[in-house]
Amino acid sequence: MKEPDDEDTDGGKPDGSKSGGKQSRRASQSASTTKEDDKVLEDATDETFAEAEESFLEEHLEGSSSSLQDDFVESTGGYQHTEMPGPAAEESEEEIKKKISPSFFYDYMELVLMPFVTPDSNIPLDLLTLEHSFGYDCRKRANLQLPDSNTVMYIAGNQLILLNLKTKEQMYLRSSSGRGIGVIAVHPDKTYVAVAEKGVSPKIIIYEYPFMRPYRILRDGTDLAYAYVDFNNSGTLLASVGDNPDHTLTIWNWKEEQPILRTKASSQEVFKVTFNPDSEEQLTTSGSGHIKFWEMALTFTGLKLQGSLGRFGKTATTDIEGYMELPDGKVLSGSEWGNMLLWEAGFIKVELCRSISKCCHQGPINQIMLDEGEVITIGSDGYVRIWDFETIDTADTIDDTGLLEIEPINELQVDKNVKLFSMIKMNETGNNVWLAQDASGAIWKLDLSFSNITQDPECLFSFHSGAVEALAVSPVTYLMVTTSLDCSIRIYDFGSRTPLAHVKFNQGGTALSWVPRLVSYTGAQIIVGFEDGVVRILELYDPKGLTIFAGRKKFLDADLHLHYVIKPHTAHVTALAYDRDGEILATGSKDKTVFFFDVEKNYKPIGYITTPGPVCQLIWSTIIHPESTLLILCENGYILEAPYPTIKEDMEDQHVVSYEIKDMRTKCFNFSSVKSKILRSMEIEKRKKQKELKEKEKEERRKQRAAVMGEDGEQESQGEEEEEEEEEEKPLPEIFIPSTPCHILCGFYSGPRKFWVSLGGYDSGFLYHCELPPYDKSSDITEKKDEPFDFRLIEDTEDNPIQTITFSVNKYMMFCGMQDGAIRVYILSQNDLSLTNMENYWHFNIHDNNYGCIKGLSTSFDDRFLVTIGADSNIFVFSIFSEFQLRETIKAKVPSPRLGIETEPIPEDILDPKAYSIENARRKREHDKLMKEVEEIKARKREQLRALRNQFQKLLKMNEELPKHMQLKRTDFDIDSKIRAEMNRKTVYEINQVEKALAWKKEKHQLGLRKLQHRFRDSLQSDAIVVHAIQSEHKISSYRLVKPSKYSRYKRDSQLEKRTSKLDRFDKEGPGIKDSLKDIGEDMNVPEESIIEKGKQFRPKTLSQIMVENEIEKTRKLVLKAERAQFKIQQRKKEWEELYKSKPADDYEDPKDVQAIKEAQVHMGDFNLKTAPDYKIPEHMRINAAKKEEELGQLDSMTYSKKINMNKSILCLRDLKVAVIEEIQCLVQELKNIQSTLHISKHVPIPQIPQIHPEEVPEKRFHYNEKTLLAFKQQLMKNPRTDCHF
Repeated sequence: MKEPDDEDTDGGKPDGSKSGGKQSRRASQSASTTKEDDKVLEDATDETFAEAEESFLEEHLEGSSSSLQDDFVESTGGYQHTEMPGPAAEESEEEIKKKISPSFFYDYMELVLMPFVTPDSNIPLDLLTLEHSFGYDCRKRANLQLPDSNTVMYIAGNQLILLNLKTKEQMYLRSSSGRGIGVIAVHPDKTYVAVAEKGVSPKIIIYEYPFMRPYRILRDGTDLAYAYVDFNNSGTLLASVGDNPDHTLTIWNWKEEQPILRTKASSQEVFKVTFNPDSEEQLTTSGSGHIKFWEMALTFTGLKLQGSLGRFGKTATTDIEGYMELPDGKVLSGSEWGNMLLWEAGFIKVELCRSISKCCHQGPINQIMLDEGEVITIGSDGYVRIWDFETIDTADTIDDTGLLEIEPINELQVDKNVKLFSMIKMNETGNNVWLAQDASGAIWKLDLSFSNITQDPECLFSFHSGAVEALAVSPVTYLMVTTSLDCSIRIYDFGSRTPLAHVKFNQGGTALSWVPRLVSYTGAQIIVGFEDGVVRILELYDPKGLTIFAGRKKFLDADLHLHYVIKPHTAHVTALAYDRDGEILATGSKDKTVFFFDVEKNYKPIGYITTPGPVCQLIWSTIIHPESTLLILCENGYILEAPYPTIKEDMEDQHVVSYEIKDMRTKCFNFSSVKSKILRSMEIEKRKKQKELKEKEKEERRKQRAAVMGEDGEQESQGEEEEEEEEEEKPLPEIFIPSTPCHILCGFYSGPRKFWVSLGGYDSGFLYHCELPPYDKSSDITEKKDEPFDFRLIEDTEDNPIQTITFSVNKYMMFCGMQDGAIRVYILSQNDLSLTNMENYWHFNIHDNNYGCIKGLSTSFDDRFLVTIGADSNIFVFSIFSEFQLRETIKAKVPSPRLGIETEPIPEDILDPKAYSIENARRKREHDKLMKEVEEIKARKREQLRALRNQFQKLLKMNEELPKHMQLKRTDFDIDSKIRAEMNRKTVYEINQVEKALAWKKEKHQLGLRKLQHRFRDSLQSDAIVVHAIQSEHKISSYRLVKPSKYSRYKRDSQLEKRTSKLDRFDKEGPGIKDSLKDIGEDMNVPEESIIEKGKQFRPKTLSQIMVENEIEKTRKLVLKAERAQFKIQQRKKEWEELYKSKPADDYEDPKDVQAIKEAQVHMGDFNLKTAPDYKIPEHMRINAAKKEEELGQLDSMTYSKKINMNKSILCLRDLKVAVIEEIQCLVQELKNIQSTLHISKHVPIPQIPQIHPEEVPEKRFHYNEKTLLAFKQQLMKNPRTDCHF
């Protein structure tokens, strides 16, 4: 392992680095931070920060100049300077204004995280030394950087790895926080590297390249982790964006370690932030369902970071991984479905696709770049495509779809099953060579020159993709094998740090074990369990030892040969274990079974047992146990101990229906949580000690007072103690037992019937020592609860349980893999499996702390190396400290191939994940055998029935041949007349039962049919009807109309009913409107009075009533006539008076005439155009939204009514055609009847009857009968995938 400042390691370590305790490295680096700040201040110059900022803004922000506290701080909500009163404010201001010396560097050894070692222990800090990393977190964003043409840089857990492409040597840079590294970036000049870490208030450390000396540290940029960092094109600014939960966007003047601007980038996850290469005042961020455009604007209050969120409009919202800023300010981004989106002014200008609306990539576009006037896109489909920049830059929509079809200039498919995540260009003169990050687990070298000498894609490095699930180390040499859900199995020589070989299968691997030497003496066999329940035994060999034939390809350093394959399970295989003698193989699975195999008989199945829960680990007892037993750990809290299985003879096993072993005497331990009891007892003990300590202190004070003041002082002290009120004790912690059992993570035997287990969830923080109860056949394992009899407190593991445990070969060290990716090593006494001494330990964070849970760890056969695998795709190899450690070159020896292995037939592999397991295959075989026997019995019965039926037919025939008086009646042959009635009754009963059984399904399908009708048919006013002409190819189609909604009908009616206000009508119609309204009101009252009088018309009247009414009517008429004459005289008199009064004077001028003359004088000859500046639109010609909406509603109604009329006409035409066809049918029938009476020579051809097309009667599609249903059922049986579920 190489690290920066290796030559100064001894001299550069602080005094407390060897055994400083928790406060030294595992806690926050507050002391070192203070020391670093002091050094910065000591090296500060007299130049002020304000002067530096003014020059900086003049150079980069086009003449804007202001001080930090006036412009920058006021404009940001994140970095604010608080004014302090008095001298304190002046001192703080001076500290801010001091400038850091350009020659200042931090001390790497003071900055880097060191392992934690228990104080006052003799454990060396370098107990484990990182030797090599075989993994690569290929799914981490931007995890491939190129500081120079020969070195690549990537993050591996808590390490930054610099890999030399030529020598394959690795150099490691450790995290300073111990919580992992978030993201890295390289300066445009390749002289600095930014490492953004994770943890509470993580730092961004700027290292000088290539010496990797810490140059600057940026603090308080986010809460927990950085998601992305990027330098601007000139390298003077750095942009960072935080991960969950804050997503803070910060612009840094990184050389002065000062934030310039800060704001919240988004409430959703942010993937990326970049500067615009052509305008450093512009930035872009993208992430989950959004893209945002930022600009650093100088406002009257200072420098502001203004963001504009991109609006997707009609386009579906998408996560945006890749984007690129164009020189004119537009942004080109990718999408999840593979098309490119061109953004302008915050909106999508056009969506770019390929011809025939084919997507630019099949899947997300992860990166977009502009190189040498060409746009390069890479996608998850494994393609690199080159596009013309001018075509994209000038692209615009041509129709309402918003799509524009373009084609790439060139394209390159890297390989099958490749998912490109990012690319970076190598600085090779004259070559267009790129390095690509493959999310499927590889680093590729790509030549994008697209010429006659273009090289094929070259896979430089290959890794696991995703979590590494299992690990096994060779018992004889420095070889290890790993597997993952990426379906690959990989062989490594960790002694010489070389990957040897890898093979791929159809399913992912989930469990591994190296076959012991008792089974394979050369240590050449590996057994692997897969996620589909298959177990394969592979044989490792050196292909160079094979017989060489002409034309053979180049040999690898190692190869794997399929030796044996079985399928004992139907789910993930989680554990594989050989017993101590190598005679029995046990396999465990998530299907809650453990299968046993006889190894000596070519892995012949012995049988299986069922478990109460999914199996997570299998451990066979060692030679210290009197008997060979298997410890089975289940995830849900059950621990079983199975005895050595009995191996049956072949003859005994032939007629067994199932492999299940039902008589195995299995002991069971059902773990019950005791953590709350432990915490309660620890609290009681703590309080007891505190009470004893207080009593001692009181006694000492009493003695001191008695010695000073005598008896009087003693009496006073007693009185004071009596007056002291005793403090109320807090209640003890309550007893709590989780309702759901916590998962068992790992465990191991400590002795006969005794074992240790580690649990997650609530029960984490302890190792529990348990003892198995005696076997009790009558007890119910689900009812009983068992508690451990001992425990060990594990420090700092309340939320970080031990995930896996392994021991050194000599049992002197216990290695623990933690959930947060850390390694913990406990130093034990020799063979102390009871863990009597667990005080001293060594702890170091190595894998990623968020998702790098250690899945497995193992030591080499000689305890020189420790190998760890994690869920973060990383594989680390450590050398274990030894006083006699040798430094010679180590290389593993690959086993030589067996004689004849190249000619040995390869067993048939199980490729179908749905293939039968061993148990299911046996049950299927027995079921088929039973069904065959049943079919044979049925065939014999049918033959007997056929013979009886033939004999009965002969008897009936003989009976018919007899004379009638001797013949038997048909009913005489019935043995029992009630049989037929009983059969009919049973048939009706069975039909009823079937109807009841199908009632729910019938109701379900009826409900589904009603929903379909409501969704698709009820909303239709009329369906489309196509009427075909009878004697030509002409046809006419009706409109498919949807019923107008209630809202639209109401809206249309309300719009038609809209009228002008009363005031407007009064102004337009003049004062006479009141009289007309009165008249209308009188007319409106007439129907009401007539309705009242209606009842009187039908009452019978007497003669006296009729005479009285006549006289009254005559009197009324006379009075009315007199009143009218009088009224007429008075009216005429008033008219004459008004006429004389209205006589105008001689000089009188009519006001209307005067007003008309004035208007004529003003407007005579004034014809203003609409374009004139003083033109005013008349009131009645003004258009607004309400008028247009009303007009549209009227047009919609008119269109709808015309379409309905058209549909009615076409429907009448269809009915006429049907009537004509019926008439033709009648005439044709009459013609046939006439021709039947004539001679055949006089027959004329009968005209063909026109047919009704299905399009003309669409309603018949919904009419069905039994024949239609049977045909539909047969169609479903042929194509079961077309079945619909409601």
